[in-house]
Amino acid sequence: MLLVRQLFGASANSWARALIIFVLAWIGLVYVFVVKLTNTQGQQAAGESELNARRISQALQMLEHTRQRNEELKQLIDELMSDQLDKQSAMKLVQRLENDALNPKLAPEVAGPEPESMFESAPADLRGWNNVAEGAPNDLEAGVPDHGEFEPSLEYEFTRRRIQTNIGEIWNFFSSELGKVRKAVAAGHASADLEESINQVLLQGAEHKRSLLSDMERMRQSDGYEAWRHKEARDLSDLVQRRLHHLQNPSDCQNARKLVCKLNKGCGYGCQLHHVVYCFIVAYATERTLILKSRGWRYHKGGWEEVFQPVSNSCHDAGTANTYNWPGKPNTQVLVLPIIDSLMPRPPYLPLAVPEDLAPRLKRLHGDPIVWWVGQFLKYLLRPQPTTRDFLTSGMRNLGWERPIVGVHVRRTDKVGTEAACHSVEEYMTYVEDYYRTLEVNGSTVARRIFLASDDAQVIEEARRKYPQYQIIGDPEVARMASVSTRYTDTALNGIILDIHLLSMSDHLVCTFSSQVCRVAYEIMQTMYPDAAHRFKSLDDIYYYGGQNAHNRRVVIAHKPRTHEDLQLRVGDLVSVAGNHWDGNSKGKNTRTNQGGLFPSFKVEEKVDTAKLPLYAGI
Repeated sequence: MLLVRQLFGASANSWARALIIFVLAWIGLVYVFVVKLTNTQGQQAAGESELNARRISQALQMLEHTRQRNEELKQLIDELMSDQLDKQSAMKLVQRLENDALNPKLAPEVAGPEPESMFESAPADLRGWNNVAEGAPNDLEAGVPDHGEFEPSLEYEFTRRRIQTNIGEIWNFFSSELGKVRKAVAAGHASADLEESINQVLLQGAEHKRSLLSDMERMRQSDGYEAWRHKEARDLSDLVQRRLHHLQNPSDCQNARKLVCKLNKGCGYGCQLHHVVYCFIVAYATERTLILKSRGWRYHKGGWEEVFQPVSNSCHDAGTANTYNWPGKPNTQVLVLPIIDSLMPRPPYLPLAVPEDLAPRLKRLHGDPIVWWVGQFLKYLLRPQPTTRDFLTSGMRNLGWERPIVGVHVRRTDKVGTEAACHSVEEYMTYVEDYYRTLEVNGSTVARRIFLASDDAQVIEEARRKYPQYQIIGDPEVARMASVSTRYTDTALNGIILDIHLLSMSDHLVCTFSSQVCRVAYEIMQTMYPDAAHRFKSLDDIYYYGGQNAHNRRVVIAHKPRTHEDLQLRVGDLVSVAGNHWDGNSKGKNTRTNQGGLFPSFKVEEKVDTAKLPLYAGI
């Protein structure tokens, strides 16, 4: 097929040669098929007559199909010789021939039996966000084709996700720019007619964006690769979980190499979880069993093991060996790890790097591999004790939690004015409303639910008052306990565990990534879907991991500065990203020119950093 495509720019004689090759190829294929069939018939016993009859029927169908193609090819050659066939017609025929070669229905002996459904063993919440609409069937029931053994290429998956991202970026740009004009109109600098026209552009633009996103999601569900995505996600997760279990349960704890991590970092719950994950990543990279020191934990004096399962079933302490501070030496048995901000030297496997051996599979499967990688460590760490599991189950039941639902996290108190700006309830609800309108773009009706978590009880009351058309689920008492003065108590710990659990299980997440609670929920969400990279809207930061190495993106479209604030970009440049302004532009520094500034977000792509990590052979 590649040969035919290369010959399109050639003369009619070249066309004729290419198509004659096709004729010969088809004749050869039929000859081999018939010979094989004849030999097979000679070896069959009398009791296999029914099978032979079926094969003969298939052969006759194949011969008839080949005869038709030969007639078309003959006609095509005649027309080429007369210069009567245009390039488009030839391309259509070539495409048909390619499709026939790949169509299992035309070659049943080659294709083999259809695979069983991969969804039967998957939780219901793994079936795609369109299926949360009332009465929506799952993908396989709706007759979605299943390619079975076929897998999507990295280029296909990357392009699909890039289109999905850039749909949002183009809307960010137009809504921001037209919003500025609308404000000028409202201030009396233009006519009222212009203001109304701009409003209509914004409304129709939003509808176009929702329609495109809905089509993108439907394309994902119907492209035939969904079974592969679910299986690949399960296989990758199982592999990592087995490696972590092996690492944490050495056969000889006394002589095993260990890494000591102290839980009581001076920060909040989300920050402490990220501290433990960082320790675990270092333990994984250095093949050391993680020893978590948690007695006297500020959130629960009894320690980690009374809330979550122990990080090891067989190796719970550092033993009697001497301990040494990082980095130690390779033969040092027990290392003590500092917080990530004080880590010197800094190894290359810190976030945002993912393991080199898993990277090819991760880049094809997931839109943001580092979030998936962090989520796997949280999946292992946050296995609840029975009492914690019972609390979570009863909490969901008491709140009346059900799907579809959007998780909203509003961080106030100590964050506002120091690390983050204050965002009104209306800002969050703009994106909640947009999500539900996208679900309903094809005329379906969806119950509008929100799970609202906050460290300010007044936020829940305000939202219920302003948005009575929504079923808003939330516990003001949990919000009150999350305030700075009372958050380090058992009651507050239970509340934040429940909040993160329910946020992570939501169909979509609206929050601020400046909050570690929000980022933890987003990371855990990745363990519940093959790819949940787009199931969020952050009102401020892009995703980041505290203490991470540089976050680089590669330029794929050159950019000439429009203003003095813009960066000059060449294709292939690396840009160290500082953030997204959510107006079509991001901020960063061109590592080639060492200049900082703004650039259009759609002109770059994510550069996935990798690091050589242990392969855990045999696991």
